[in-house]
Amino acid sequence: MKGPALLLAGIVVYGLLDANNKLLSGQYGLGQVIAFRYLVLIGLFLAARAVWRGAFGPIGTTRPWLHLLRALSMMVGAAGFFLAFRQLPLAEGYLVFFTAPFMTLALAATVLRERVPPAAWAWCAVGFAGVLLAVAPKLTGGGPLLGYLSVLMGTASFAVTQTVNRMLRDEPGIARILFWPSLLGILLYGPFALRDWVAPPPLHLAMLAASGVLAGAAVALTAAAFRHADAARLGTYGYAALPVSVALDLLIWGTPPDPMTLLGGAVVVVACLMSERARLRAAGYGKPGGKRWAPSAPSGRAATERTAESGSGP
Repeated sequence: MKGPALLLAGIVVYGLLDANNKLLSGQYGLGQVIAFRYLVLIGLFLAARAVWRGAFGPIGTTRPWLHLLRALSMMVGAAGFFLAFRQLPLAEGYLVFFTAPFMTLALAATVLRERVPPAAWAWCAVGFAGVLLAVAPKLTGGGPLLGYLSVLMGTASFAVTQTVNRMLRDEPGIARILFWPSLLGILLYGPFALRDWVAPPPLHLAMLAASGVLAGAAVALTAAAFRHADAARLGTYGYAALPVSVALDLLIWGTPPDPMTLLGGAVVVVACLMSERARLRAAGYGKPGGKRWAPSAPSGRAATERTAESGSGP
């Protein structure tokens, strides 16, 4: 149970990271929060490398353009989720995020030229219908359209990141997904942080620093989880992010989930599981003498940080 326990711990840490950023988003700009996160994260990374030579694996690569694409998609995702959670409860944001496997499936078909069975596409449609089921009443009632568009942008970026991860799955270690995105995050968001800098009091300074610590801890926990168990076993544990987000909404903001969000979430989770099952069955899983089937699922945000392909290898 070490792998599932580590993954669940990582999911909780990611939820705390999102909650922390949501608390900060009301008083600090996107650039300041994101740049500070990556500044702390790269500082922790370099400190670890100074103490333990070669910690987290090599940072060099023979495919720099793919790493640049992955880092850029992570930067867009970071902005999307920050802007989304400024307006949305965590649970509603995670509900939309759980459509990421469907977007990844579409990219696998178009970019990686993988065969996707019709049943998988049908379940994708059911999953998006589940999101519409939960979101449509809020939009017709004047809900935060920008928030939903932002989380959709973040989710699409996640899918791009996950697709690139699959192309880089043979690279060992997590150093590259810690160092290069952190460096790019500082370079991209640093100028905006300096332009819009708001001097934080000690408590908020600690919260800004905690963003980097939580991000680093979540990466380490999820990477360790995939070293102790394979993706087939850990897949379904990813959906624990939804009850975690519901609990944080309730404990921190006193916001209970509405029935339509819970219903839509149930539809999306079932559709994700069935879509993956159809895809794997078409590939020969679950047949007599074949490999055991088990579904895969997002375990939070930023695929490079939450799946087997992103580190110990999505």
